[in-house]
Amino acid sequence: MNVGKVLKNGIIDENPIFIQVIGMCPTLAVTTSAINGLGMGLSTAVVLICSNIVISLMRKVIPDKIRIPSFIVVIATFVTIVGMLLKAYIPALDSALGLYIPLIVVNCLILARAESFASKNGALSAAVDGIGMGLGFTVALVVLGSVREILGGGSLFGLSLFGSSFQPALLFILPPGAFLTLGFLMAGFNKLRKKKA
Repeated sequence: MNVGKVLKNGIIDENPIFIQVIGMCPTLAVTTSAINGLGMGLSTAVVLICSNIVISLMRKVIPDKIRIPSFIVVIATFVTIVGMLLKAYIPALDSALGLYIPLIVVNCLILARAESFASKNGALSAAVDGIGMGLGFTVALVVLGSVREILGGGSLFGLSLFGSSFQPALLFILPPGAFLTLGFLMAGFNKLRKKKA
């Protein structure tokens, strides 16, 4: 297993947001700020890595007929753990992300990786795949959240960048701004990727 190639695959070649366009619900909903994007990305990454490892270890004992429900139970277990940890240690972030933390259970990214990779590979490969895809998802959310926060609020990670005279474009912290920003970032990401290829 080439660790660098698997990580590059998750971050660039098969980026969940910019290439595969999966996991759009939390992507568009919570990225009003960079810190929200980082929190959601890392929460999803932890669930992805842990569920990939467990599903990989159990792949030979899970009957084929109940494969998907079994995956969902494993994923839901880790989502519950992450949700409880956020409530206990980072309540402000838990409050900001709200309903989208429990919805990680049905995130297409996690179920897709469980089905296409973790259920067919060893635990180490599944863990590295989870790290790569989790990083790719987190980077995309942080970039999207940063652009929206800078343009829509004049700040980054809550720190003011332009002073009180800055007139923010409030559109960017509203739902239409999420779609516009995502579209431009996807176009830029794919243009850079094709130029390098």
